Amino acid sequence: MEPIKDFYQRPLHDIRISVTDKCNFRCGYCMPAEIFGPDFAFMPKEQYLTFDEIEKLVTAMSEIGVEKVRLTGGEPLLRKDLHELIAKLSRIPGIKDIALTTNAMMLPKLAGKLKAAGLQRVNISMDAIKEDVFKKMNGRNVSTKPVIKGIDAAIEAGLEVKINMVVQKGVNDDQILPMARFFKERGVMLRFIEFMDVGSTNGWKMSSVVTKKEIITMLSEEFEVEPADPHYYGEVADRYIYKGTDTEVGVISSVSDSFCSTCTRARLSADGKMYTCLFATEGFDLKEAVQTKDHAGLTEAVASIWRVRKDRYSDERTEETAKNRPKIEMSYIGG
Repeated sequence: MEPIKDFYQRPLHDIRISVTDKCNFRCGYCMPAEIFGPDFAFMPKEQYLTFDEIEKLVTAMSEIGVEKVRLTGGEPLLRKDLHELIAKLSRIPGIKDIALTTNAMMLPKLAGKLKAAGLQRVNISMDAIKEDVFKKMNGRNVSTKPVIKGIDAAIEAGLEVKINMVVQKGVNDDQILPMARFFKERGVMLRFIEFMDVGSTNGWKMSSVVTKKEIITMLSEEFEVEPADPHYYGEVADRYIYKGTDTEVGVISSVSDSFCSTCTRARLSADGKMYTCLFATEGFDLKEAVQTKDHAGLTEAVASIWRVRKDRYSDERTEETAKNRPKIEMSYIGG
């Protein structure tokens, strides 16, 4: 384990912004239906940061190194006129990459408008290609068809597409190869994500994790894959290329092969709290700062939060910490 002094000198490069905690889709991973049912009390819209406030925060963050912005939720496309926020962010000097995490249900209607506003990439959540497995996992009896339709709409609009599949042993691990076949054939990058103990409601246990090593071994039984060089420092996915193609497949291994030491990302909740780790127990409220401080003051407020972070939960995770440590739900903090 590297010295603490060096560990905490990483720059802030990537901000994930939750624009709403609401979703039109439930899944067992971050929003189990038995908890996030029709009567669940989501955040009132009045508590959301405005688009102008988000723009002001991202402008401040760009001063200390942020180049990448990803809009998340809940389901971010439920936030009305999201393209207007994207247009604002795309005009901020220093912001080089704007992406969106979505379940794709609304992309047929919105993909073209989002692309025109400045969106470059979409990360689409899809945990199975087999209908009955997918319906069981989403808990809403939703078919794969509208998701695939959304993927096609994003590609047609000229957006870069990545598919995210959270793998749970005994739940959808039999979908690893079918998903790989489906998206390899279409030239779309698929990223397998180890099942993580995000929040406190998804029933995580270590025995449910299919590790990166297991996933790559399974892929190698059918495909020839070669490791690819990272695109940038702090890239979360280990990327591989299917031999003889330009198509990539990746694995995000927060559990079996953690990447705390190279993490350069923070998260901003819809109501303005900054979290320096996906597994944080508490955030730093920036809402008052964005409403009262000038640009220099807001920049220093963000920088001071990043300087004192002490997060390395994935390095230290045990079955016991996963059970006993309260964590912010992913629907609130964003993926």
